[in-house]
Amino acid sequence: MPNKTIRDRAAGALMGAWIGDGLGLGPHWYYDLDELRRDYGPWISDYADPMPGRYHDGMKAGQLSQSGFILKLTVRSLIECGDYDEPDFLRRMDAELFPLLNGEPANGPGGYTSQSIREAWRRRVLQKRPWGETAGHADTTEAIERTLAMAVRYALDPARLAETVSRNAALTQADDLVLSLTVAYGAVLAQIVQGYPLDARLSDRLMDLVKKGTLPFHAVTREGLKPPRPGDPDPPRAGRFASPDALLSPSYMARAASDPDIRIEPAWKVSLVYGMPCAVYHMLPAAYYLAARFGDDFESAVLHAVNGGGQNQARAILTGALAGARAGLSRIPERFINGLEEGETLRALALALAEQAADNPSRG
Repeated sequence: MPNKTIRDRAAGALMGAWIGDGLGLGPHWYYDLDELRRDYGPWISDYADPMPGRYHDGMKAGQLSQSGFILKLTVRSLIECGDYDEPDFLRRMDAELFPLLNGEPANGPGGYTSQSIREAWRRRVLQKRPWGETAGHADTTEAIERTLAMAVRYALDPARLAETVSRNAALTQADDLVLSLTVAYGAVLAQIVQGYPLDARLSDRLMDLVKKGTLPFHAVTREGLKPPRPGDPDPPRAGRFASPDALLSPSYMARAASDPDIRIEPAWKVSLVYGMPCAVYHMLPAAYYLAARFGDDFESAVLHAVNGGGQNQARAILTGALAGARAGLSRIPERFINGLEEGETLRALALALAEQAADNPSRG
């Protein structure tokens, strides 16, 4: 696959995530869809100011939330170090993020700090614990929202991707199920950056990587999920996630999106089918469905993610990265980049990391 294509897709993934973050800032966390429509009209199609008294109050249309801030911090670390340098990443968290927090939800860059980051801040700043003892039990997607940069960086090196994403995610997430879903999302995103479609065959390719020992998931089935035969050895469990199910679900979402007998109309109602709350098991199925359904139509995918309400910002970040990788940076509508407060800076960062991903897959 030509490096130009890989660079375009890699940059599109990062830019798509930042666009999704910015689009979700204004209409974030409306669980009453009638209220969402009253405040923002029947269809949200662009960046919007948060309403007074709601999440991100005081922010302006086109600005990034804290998720976008942390993603930018992560991308800068990867670019400037040329690789994932954990001490550098941790130094940036200690010096650039944590001094801006006070442990309260309605505080910090973007006007809101998520549960997992608040818990890490308490352990690190108040309790003086070392990194490695900072993870909490939040079942949300904050780790995916930053490690998607590592998935892009190591899109051509799936073993390094899995090791890096799981190690970084474990700094804030203690739950093995959340970690496995985080690594799985990164592996899916990497497949798309490589140029593979998000379709019913994607999970088969991921399972091939499991069988080769490249992805750290436990699996006993044979090719095509056939049962093990008498005498087949039990694969080693040490250092592996309990099952490969996190790698299988994306293709089921893709099948649902392409099955003419399964219609979610309009597509934003995917939030009602898979759930509007924040947990990772609500967010990922919706993101996979929307990215699969709309192919390289980035605008439709990300706007349906936003218009579904609930935790629409995380849904839009995750959908935006997948859809941005499918479309490539060159096919993301320019208005979405122009509308971001730091659009050109973010574009430059996306292109710089994409260059590293394509030309220097791994130094490790």
